[in-house]
Amino acid sequence: MADDVIGYDQLMQDALRSVVRASLQEAASPRGLPGKHHFYITFRTHAPGVIIPEQLRARYPEEMTIVLEHQFWDLEVYADRFRVILKFSGQPQPITIPLKAITRFFDPSVKFGLQFEQPHADEARMVSGDESIPAAREQAPVSESAPAQSDSGVVSLDAFRKK
Repeated sequence: MADDVIGYDQLMQDALRSVVRASLQEAASPRGLPGKHHFYITFRTHAPGVIIPEQLRARYPEEMTIVLEHQFWDLEVYADRFRVILKFSGQPQPITIPLKAITRFFDPSVKFGLQFEQPHADEARMVSGDESIPAAREQAPVSESAPAQSDSGVVSLDAFRKK
């Protein structure tokens, strides 16, 4: 197998994360989430750049899922992360989540979801600055009828096309 010097895995990862970012930007707009859209966002609590209260980090040592539906405030979306205020135990708390820390994104109102593979232990490495663990490879999107995936890793999007 030839070496992928273009970095298609990273390009795909970035493209899929841009879907998450654009969805969050829609929610952050003055009109807020349109229709019945709402998001379940699962993220790695110890990923570089994640800012959450320490009691949440202790309670959820691996992953945590938040819901952006009715009660969230001051959602700010940046190129590489988002910040939002949510209530935990009745207290409003700001949290910051880098897009690379997200492992799953799901909008149940339209049954749309993305799942991101975790980097393997031998691939994971910490780097200094704002960079985080190397980006994971994309898995097949989550849906009621999962798209076909060939042995080569190519995902068929036919399941998502309107018929």
